Amino acid sequence: MAIKTAIKRNTYFDSVSLMSVTGRANAVAGVDQAMIGMGTAMNKEVLQNVGMLTPEAAEAQSGDLMIVVRSASDEIAEQALVEIDELFKQKGGNESGRKMNYATIESAVAHVPGANLAIIAVAGEFASREARRALESGLHVMMFSDNVSIEDEVALKTLAHDKGLLMMGPDCGTAYIGGVGLCFANAVRAGNIGIVGASGTGSQEVAARIHDFGGGITQIIGTGGRDLNEKVGGIMMIDGINALARDPATEVIVLVSKPPAKSVQDKVLAAAASCGKPVVACLLGGSEEAVTKAGLQFGKTTKEAALKAVIRAGRKEEEINKRALNLPLIAETRAKLKPEQRYIRALLCGGTLCEEMMLIAKESYDNVYSNIAKDPARKLKDVSTSIEHTFIDFGDDDFTRGRPHPMIDPSQRLARLVQEARDPSVGVIVLDFILGYGAHEDPAGVMIPALVEAKQIAATDGRHLEILGYVLGTDLDSQSLAEQTAKLSEVGVTIASSCTNAGLLARGFVSKEI
Repeated sequence: MAIKTAIKRNTYFDSVSLMSVTGRANAVAGVDQAMIGMGTAMNKEVLQNVGMLTPEAAEAQSGDLMIVVRSASDEIAEQALVEIDELFKQKGGNESGRKMNYATIESAVAHVPGANLAIIAVAGEFASREARRALESGLHVMMFSDNVSIEDEVALKTLAHDKGLLMMGPDCGTAYIGGVGLCFANAVRAGNIGIVGASGTGSQEVAARIHDFGGGITQIIGTGGRDLNEKVGGIMMIDGINALARDPATEVIVLVSKPPAKSVQDKVLAAAASCGKPVVACLLGGSEEAVTKAGLQFGKTTKEAALKAVIRAGRKEEEINKRALNLPLIAETRAKLKPEQRYIRALLCGGTLCEEMMLIAKESYDNVYSNIAKDPARKLKDVSTSIEHTFIDFGDDDFTRGRPHPMIDPSQRLARLVQEARDPSVGVIVLDFILGYGAHEDPAGVMIPALVEAKQIAATDGRHLEILGYVLGTDLDSQSLAEQTAKLSEVGVTIASSCTNAGLLARGFVSKEI
């Protein structure tokens, strides 16, 4: 095994670009693993942990770009570096062959009149400084960066609030502003429903279901995952509600999050109740009583929230294809599984998709484990080993430190899929495939070899293995929703029509109750 390193001195790429290029680099012929990142201490630690920290990488400075490749031979690794370098050249070009780069936010503002939003995707140690500069320049901010202190988050959001600006993030992965998807987002129909979400994939899922039910979106305003923490106090969620309340195109508002702290929940629901527009609140695992008491509509699941929003926005319920659960399929699949095949293994890219499917499973089973479980007794002690019903969020920090998000780089899920297929107690493996801006160009296709291998492992062992797939996307996404689902169906993957239905089907497949 050979490891080769290329260092590009004083060459900066933001984390969104690096994730995209890394995903494509790992698909280069002969590459066992490619690690691409700035020369920060954290990235060097990641390289050290996976045995890829070369002397050249160890000496890199935080402003240097590191490209480290592991291959079968020196020759293959050298050729891979050449091909990866071409990926960066493609990334830097545009249709006119000319790209403007600005050294500071202030210079960009001076040369791009009319710009009103900055996306911050730099290392966390620099993100707060750049966000403050953007806000002080009168720009709304979407901060993709994470590893920002909660004190800095509060200070930035307070500054933005005082200046009448949006401060989306830190760790905000999804927004849809003025018809443009930012970072990870799906292509959706324009309409009259706005979303404020403390969850990226949760917002994507609600938006995709709204589109599927015939509705459309005005804006998606992300808040970042900590906004509803008691220390932050829901500043961005409330500002987002108020922004949509002022937007004449938005007639219905949907809130998407995990349950807030009690004091924050009261403030957010009060703001929603007084905004002057119908609000549907999808607080996964939260209190229906608190929502309805505030005079809002409660969405227990993302699908239910989308359906209620579309109906409230003017669609006739009888004209909506609600994608009813396929009950005969549940009975048919149960009959194929052996008595010992009792467990669900969900290997997911979307954190909220994982949370929702896990909540559905917990309604029937107590032995549900996850790397994102709140209950310490149900949190996996070793994320590499599943226990009974296990739901893995591959987008969590456990799996993404120094690596691209699994929506871009599927390598860790590929290995885990084959691992789970070898377990004779597994009845169903659940996978999500996320389409849209920023996601892998062929998320289904890249998984096909591992899907076939998993099925063959079970068949050789005399077992039926049910693989359940959910494709989060719309018919407008560039990856083609129809083509992605067809690829999966061709290799025997059962397709669910929503995250909610995927959770219900998985739970039903392994139920031993008749």
